[in-house]
Amino acid sequence: MKIKNIIAFAIIIAAFSLNNIHAHCQVPCGIYDDAVRIIQIREHVTTIEKAMNKIAQLTSDKSSAQNMNQLVRWINTKEEHATFIQSIIADYFLAQRIKPKKKDEAGRQQYVDQTLLLQQIIVAAMKSKQTVDKSGPKSVSTLLNQFVELYFDEHGKEHINTIQKG
Repeated sequence: MKIKNIIAFAIIIAAFSLNNIHAHCQVPCGIYDDAVRIIQIREHVTTIEKAMNKIAQLTSDKSSAQNMNQLVRWINTKEEHATFIQSIIADYFLAQRIKPKKKDEAGRQQYVDQTLLLQQIIVAAMKSKQTVDKSGPKSVSTLLNQFVELYFDEHGKEHINTIQKG
């Protein structure tokens, strides 16, 4: 009987621990940095571009088991990093940072513009998954720069530049 209680208690503790780990980023704890998310997205774009270059190189080289293995790995990497971009946009900016505005509320147009740009970034990241056309990651970068201009004040833009240089 005691062992069953201990096991049940351990399962309950584990379940609550897992929920806390996964839910943490959606709790208003204030430890996340918008500028860092932008830097992360830029790093993901760079990785996608590198993966596309490697895919092109491996498909033009002599076919071998090793090349095929590397090709699959680069395709998976490209897709994973596009998914990371989509997750940052959806889970961080859309779910937590961009606050909805009602039709006649102040800031409504900025909300609409930010939301549209973020949705376009998600689509461009999706297109980066589907093809090796370098216009996908280039589009993500262009749209992200537009979002930075719309979302951040001058201090925020300076913060991004400081982090990126560091």
